Amino acid sequence: MVRTLIFTGILTLLPISELRGGIPYALSMSLNPVFTYFYCVSLNILVAPLVFIFLSTIHKLLYKWKPYRKFFDRVIDRTRKKVKPKVDKYGYLGLTIFVAIPLPVTGAYTGSIGAWILGMDKKKSFVGISLGVSIAGIVVSVVAYYGIKALYFFIK
Repeated sequence: MVRTLIFTGILTLLPISELRGGIPYALSMSLNPVFTYFYCVSLNILVAPLVFIFLSTIHKLLYKWKPYRKFFDRVIDRTRKKVKPKVDKYGYLGLTIFVAIPLPVTGAYTGSIGAWILGMDKKKSFVGISLGVSIAGIVVSVVAYYGIKALYFFIK
């Protein structure tokens, strides 16, 4: 069981799989669905502050380097101006919905990176990302749980 928890945690923390990998794996290994949900969602919520800290630290270090500063100021400022109307319209609700959709490249990592690039407030972004991860966890848990039950129905 410890091995299952460790592997579930690793899958949940990987940027490519996140909840979409951790929850189905844990359920397929017969872990309790409620425990699995809270375990995986808690781990995935931890991603947001870690990404914010990592990006801020790396950015401060690299911003001293002229080529990076030129690139950042040009590309990121242009991106922020381009999507500003949509951010103003949808804001943190849009961030929550984006993270809540359990598809590839939508999740806590991408939501955190996007919020950081767009200069959104870290605390409000964290709340939006946490809600999105919680919703995605429910969707993935229900689909995985009943998908595994249906698979066992056809196998047995």
